[in-house]
This record gives sequence, C-alpha cells and structure tokens, in this order.
Amino acid sequence: MTAVRPFRALRYDPSRVELSRVIVPPYDVIAADEREGFYERDPYNAIRFELTRNLAEEASTDYSEVGETLATWRREGILAGDETPAYYVMAQRFTAPDGRKLERIGFFAELGLENYESRVVLPHELTLAGPKADRLKVLRAARANLSSVFLLYEDREQVLAEILSSAFVQGVVGRAVDDAGVEYVLARLDDPAGVETVRSFMADRSAVIADGHHRYETALAYRDEQRALLSQRDPEASQRDPEARFEGTLAYFANAYAPGSLLLPIHRVLLTSAVAAAPDAAQWAASLPDWQSRLVPLEAGASVSSLLADHLAPLAGHPAFVADDGGDSLRLFWQDRPLGEDLGVRILEREVLGGVFGLEPAAIREGAVSFPKSAERAALDVRSGVGCVALYLNPLLPEDVFRVTGSGEVMPPKSTFFYPKVPTGLVFRDHRD
Repeated sequence: MTAVRPFRALRYDPSRVELSRVIVPPYDVIAADEREGFYERDPYNAIRFELTRNLAEEASTDYSEVGETLATWRREGILAGDETPAYYVMAQRFTAPDGRKLERIGFFAELGLENYESRVVLPHELTLAGPKADRLKVLRAARANLSSVFLLYEDREQVLAEILSSAFVQGVVGRAVDDAGVEYVLARLDDPAGVETVRSFMADRSAVIADGHHRYETALAYRDEQRALLSQRDPEASQRDPEARFEGTLAYFANAYAPGSLLLPIHRVLLTSAVAAAPDAAQWAASLPDWQSRLVPLEAGASVSSLLADHLAPLAGHPAFVADDGGDSLRLFWQDRPLGEDLGVRILEREVLGGVFGLEPAAIREGAVSFPKSAERAALDVRSGVGCVALYLNPLLPEDVFRVTGSGEVMPPKSTFFYPKVPTGLVFRDHRD
C-alpha cells in the first residue's frame, strides 16, 4: 500500500519574498557555472538548501550552514509552517520543445518510505554513489526534506484530475515563473472528501520514481540511521511509528498519462578526464560494424536540438543515436530493426559506452560520463573541452518505464528526463513540525 499523506508544509512567506526569485531547479540539473547566479539572485534563494556556492567546496562540506540557514529563515519569518495539513497541488504551464503549450497538474504529499523489495515504490534506474553520500549530508544537517522525489502513477481514466484541479478555485497560495518560462501555480487541497479520494486512490497502486532516485535512497538511509539511534536509546522498543517524520519524505506525484506529462531524453558526454579522444570515421566503423551511419552537417545558426528533431527523432523505435565530437558535423548511427523489448539507452551503454569506449558500468557510475540537461548544454561541454564526445538519444516512452519497473528491472543511470522538472522552493517538509 502506497502511503500518501497530507502534511503541514513549510513555505516561503510571499509577502517577504518573490517566489520567482527564490525557486531553483533540482540540484542535479544545475551546472557548476550556474550556481553563482542563483546565489546572487536573491539572499533567500533556495540554492542555499541544495548546493555550495563553489563546486570545489562540495567534497569537504558537512552542509551545517543549511541547517543554520533553515533555522534563521524560520526565526525571521521568511519561512512559515502551515497550521493544518493538506496536499499541495501544483500546475506547471510550459512550452514543449516542439512548440506545444502544455500544462501538467500534480501534487506534493508526504510519502511513507518503503524498501524497494516491497514493490510499493518502484525504481526505474540505477543510482550513483557520490550523489547519495552528498544528499545524505544535506538531510542530516537540515533534518528536513528540502527538495522532493518525483513519482509517476497510472490514472488512464483521469480519476483524480477534477479533484486536483478543484484546488485552484479557492486554495491558491503561490505563483512563480522560472528562467525557462515555466509558470507555476501552487494550491492547497484540504477538503476532507478530496483528501480521502486521493489517499485511497494512491493506496491501491504502486508508484514509479521518475526523478529523484538518489533523494529517495538517501531518505531510506537516513530512516535506517534514525531507527538505529532510537534502538540504541531504547533497546526494548519494538514498535515503530509509521508516521514518524523520518519514516517519510517529501514527494511530488503526477499521472503519467495526463496531458502535459512530457518525457525527454538525457544525453551523455564522455569526459576528457576519462576518454582521451573521440573515434574517427574508421574507428567508428570498425567498432560498430552492424550499424549504418551518415554525417549531418552542423550549419551556422542551426541548433543541435533542431537537427536531432529532423534526423534522429524519425528513427524512434529503432536503435539509433547521434555522436558529436565538436566538429562541423554530427554523425548519425542507426540499425534497420525494431527495438522490440530492448531500450535505446541500454543499447547505447552496452555497445557504445562499453563496446566503443571500453567503459564499464562502474566507471560510468563513478563519473566518467556526465548527463547534461539539454542537447545544447552537451554540445557546449564538448566544444569547451569538458568532454570529448556527446551522445544524443531519442526519449523513452512512459510504457517503457512501467514495463521495466513492472518486471522488477531497472535502467541505466539517467535514462529519463521528465519535463518540466519539479523545482526546489515551493514547499519544504521539516521533520520538527
């Protein structure tokens, strides 16, 4: 049973801050050179809950300043806790890469933590060791969930759609716009009948982690630490309180089949620290004899995204990818066979990252590959010398995610990019409330 509970959120006081100036993307899509801009934008920007100002400080910090900042902002009234529990419904209005105007409506709640073995909360990809250790330091210091896990549920009949939308009639508590032009509207859903409908609907089904595997596994590790501490203090204690704050985490839920649920690819950049140089044409041909390829000229003024839409997207449903070594052409690879039950991202890891570049999965997890948030960022990283080659992919489908998780399997790290991301800063969950 998925325990999805209303909670008393800690929120910015909109009379003290402008929400648009203080929300930030999730920590793992903020590039190192973007941190300073968020720090300078506003003295109360939520970047202070996510990342150090300088990347070089990250390895040595214990994030004690996060807990201190949280306490100070509460004391000064910058942050205030709601008096009664609710679900917090969020609408995100945005423009898709193809120009469509879309809206996604989901909700924040307190999610009861379950080990993956229970098959209640389902992962869809493997995680990396470094980010989990880093996020655990943040959670220990803050004793609060400052950013949310993003989960998908299946509601093909749109059972919850009207109930969630009703929150915007009278319950709006915040509005914001981010740097990408995504508009946010936040509303409380505290109607008893509506709350019970959401709770019981979610209790009958599992949920799949779309984004935030590291945050979820960090919450599990923190829960286990807190359980151990309680046992040390009281060895006779045998009953656990399932609603103890450390037994849950902050989560955002969206219907995978609702309008506005958009799944984009996450591209790969092989870092120069791990791979000396990109293959030339002869090396590519020797390494991938079963693949066809052709060059796609990168003409002045043309964006990488537009070229991918014109040349890679039509190959959806087939093994296909594009390689970019920073030159004046992209190299398109494909096979004339259907993917079937296989996944493009798995093929790429097996035949390209492993077969061409000799990278084992452990090397990928340990940082030989980066995962930029856009094709343009990946192209910039190659041309600035951060990486030696970028690999661009087509997106997966929601059906792929549910099929893989339903069979108990997982995907390679960073296989999916559900857009738009869930920002940090609209709601927090303090374990002391």
